[in-house]
Amino acid sequence: MNKKFLNLGLQPLANKYLTKKEKLSNFKEDFYRLEVCFNTKNKLVSLYKKINVKKMFNNNYPYKSSLSLTMLKSFKELSTMIKKKFKPKLFLEIGSNDGALVQNFNKNKVICVEPCSNLAKITKKKGYLTFDKYWNFKLAKKIKSKFKTVNIVYSANTLTHIENLNDVFKSITHILSKNGVLIIEDPSLLECLKKISYDQFYNEHIYLFSAIAVKNIINKFKLEIFDIQVLDTHGGSLRYFIKRTSNKSILINKSVKKQIKKEINFGLNNFSTYKKFAQKVKKSRNKLNNILKKVKKNKNIIIGYGATAKATTILNYCGIDNDTIDFFLDTTPGKVNKFMPGKNIKILPYNKKIIDRTNYMFLGAWNFKKEIFIKESKFISNGGKFITHVPIPKII
Repeated sequence: MNKKFLNLGLQPLANKYLTKKEKLSNFKEDFYRLEVCFNTKNKLVSLYKKINVKKMFNNNYPYKSSLSLTMLKSFKELSTMIKKKFKPKLFLEIGSNDGALVQNFNKNKVICVEPCSNLAKITKKKGYLTFDKYWNFKLAKKIKSKFKTVNIVYSANTLTHIENLNDVFKSITHILSKNGVLIIEDPSLLECLKKISYDQFYNEHIYLFSAIAVKNIINKFKLEIFDIQVLDTHGGSLRYFIKRTSNKSILINKSVKKQIKKEINFGLNNFSTYKKFAQKVKKSRNKLNNILKKVKKNKNIIIGYGATAKATTILNYCGIDNDTIDFFLDTTPGKVNKFMPGKNIKILPYNKKIIDRTNYMFLGAWNFKKEIFIKESKFISNGGKFITHVPIPKII
């Protein structure tokens, strides 16, 4: 049974950045009510209303993994570990994006699956076999007919974007070799609740996984988690290592029991925990708005740093527009000179000179805070301040 616990109001598609032409022509944006629910049976947290995937993932999808030094470093370390520990004969990535991970593997040992054609073109051009299709059982059968089995299936921040999880895991088990390993990584529900990072919820994040829920979901496919790694990426993520239950050659690491125990102790299996979280979210909104109003009252300019999908949730839930944040800066070509979804805030190309003339920046890309603070050390040393909402709204 799905029980609602959080209502983030009317939200636009988080990665649908408006062009100047659309803005001038009064383009009608798609809005939906962003409500989050908890399944009392399998303990899975999900969006109550799901958006059609074709509206979300298309040939204009703006996010590119390779633009983040943090993600490139993480993928480099992961690929080294996979090659050393599992020695895959054939590696398949679901949601390969622009190839930030697969570029670390031999082209003859890789299969990419990426439904966004603009991103699929990048890996194809680099010589990687790429299927620009949505991951489903039909595609899994097609791949199996050609390659028989795959040793390693990997997916980062993608499986939580696919509504039919039964089809997802059915498709994976269809092509995974007898002793094959599935590796998935996604934002951690536990970290989301601890940090009150409610901006982890937007139309593409249909699910937010906990180890408890993953264990319950994969059990019916005769799969089990044998190791869990805690990551810093995306504000706190978990990397799950999964095998067939019939594979006794791999022992279950104590990290699995440890993570599940942490989640149980925090209350992730109890609905009351989520109701308390919803109250914290409301307080967070009020506190952030008060900080922004106080800064603006003193006639300061506030610019946004990182025009992220997460920031879209914050802006629309908190009612923040261009009266508060003058504009956003971003390095992503697909976002520059467009406007934040749902709000009349323009996105300008990253510019050091603009930053040097600024006193306050709202941290839209808070999940890359370490990387950003190193990059903007001059801004900070000159007295510049960041405004963040995680874990509590404050000026840094």
